[in-house]
Amino acid sequence: MPLSESNTAFREIPASRARWALASLSLAMLMPSLDTSIANAALPSLARTLEASFAQVQWIVLAYLLAITTLIASAGRLGDQLGRRRVLLGGIALFTLASLCCGLAPGLGWLLAARALQGLGAAVMLALSMALVGDALPKARTGAAMGWLGSMSALGTTLGPALGGLILAGLGWRWMFLVNVPLGLLALLLAWRCLPADRPVASASAFDVPGTVLLALSLGAYALALTLGERVLAPLNLGLLAVGVAGGVLLVRVERRAAAPLFQPALLRRPQLRRSLWLSLLVSTVIMTTLVVGPFYLSRGLGLDTLAVGLSLSLGPLVATLCGAPAGRLVDRYGARPLSRLGVLGLCGGLSLLALLPLSLGLVGYLLALALVTASYALFQAANNSLVMLDVAPQQRGLTAGLLSLSRNLGLISGAAAMGALFAWGSRPQVAGRDGAEAVASGMHWTFGVAALLMLLALLIAGRDRSSEEAGAAGRPACPD
Repeated sequence: MPLSESNTAFREIPASRARWALASLSLAMLMPSLDTSIANAALPSLARTLEASFAQVQWIVLAYLLAITTLIASAGRLGDQLGRRRVLLGGIALFTLASLCCGLAPGLGWLLAARALQGLGAAVMLALSMALVGDALPKARTGAAMGWLGSMSALGTTLGPALGGLILAGLGWRWMFLVNVPLGLLALLLAWRCLPADRPVASASAFDVPGTVLLALSLGAYALALTLGERVLAPLNLGLLAVGVAGGVLLVRVERRAAAPLFQPALLRRPQLRRSLWLSLLVSTVIMTTLVVGPFYLSRGLGLDTLAVGLSLSLGPLVATLCGAPAGRLVDRYGARPLSRLGVLGLCGGLSLLALLPLSLGLVGYLLALALVTASYALFQAANNSLVMLDVAPQQRGLTAGLLSLSRNLGLISGAAAMGALFAWGSRPQVAGRDGAEAVASGMHWTFGVAALLMLLALLIAGRDRSSEEAGAAGRPACPD
């Protein structure tokens, strides 16, 4: 059955079944987003339990993110070629099995391997959940659906540390991963029963092995350079950074000649898509910064126990849940471009407050600023996702969604590695000029100050959008596949 027939058949099915299909996509977006950060609040405890250093347990987060980022563009293309529903079902099954392996891991090495496998399944789920919206719903409802999926992404990412802290306090660290098993089985059942059947929509082509390997090499070297040892400017770290840069340059050259590249140069010639990808990268960087730095400030800066940290961090997901659906409706009504800028502006203000208010107001100041950051993030996600996906040809939705998810996960890696390194540097007594909780507060001040500057850069990028360019984009044909 051709894709167009599949779309038509789906749109003619009862509204109740369409809602269940959207529920399956929402769950497929929520679970991998949740596991992006669920271990963050537990890293100090995991370091003690697994008898590992912080730099070693930090790879519980990074192994997952690196696996996602390396394969997410290929996952989108694979869905375009083999059928998005069947590839999504395979991704959910792999994610669920890997979550079980994480929960049963006997040591750190096995846990890291299982987390990397979990990231492979997550790459498929994140890339294809948004792509399937275009197949499942009429265009008039795309904004609301994207807003809902954006809220699921924001909810999962922000809920991770809070839920992880609560589970750690009550059940132990293994249940942070085992909780995905029943959720994964439910998502698999809903997707199998409610999503429309499909067939390959593009000619099969070879998997881009050189591009995938180079991407993994570049990202791995970059993450290692920022997590090995205590000095980022040590010779080994600088050498790894050089390897990462060289790998990135070589990747660009290889992709220009690849028969089946990870990304199509024709897509990146679209100015609006390039801007949206840069904005997604920068916003994801600062969001992961809040998820890495926040638990350490609450536990070491304010002296809260694990349960109190989890409860404090639950404010973020609560705000994301309340703001997600209204954000989607606002996008449908007022347009994606202005609300994308408004979301970035709110993030800039919220991060500035995070750098300043907790120093004087403590926990209250932190929570007030965090609420503004999370609400702005939900608005940005709904607007930016809609802006990217609304004007994409059906046969390119998987690839474009993969690029969007790739930029997001590049930002998450940068937030966990680069901004985490900045926080560690700013919290050192010789830099902060003080010890203990005051040093942690100083590190948070510097880190969120830099994060606010990154949002100023994002505002400049968003401000380059011209009304004349919008008019030109309206008449520009879709890029050829």
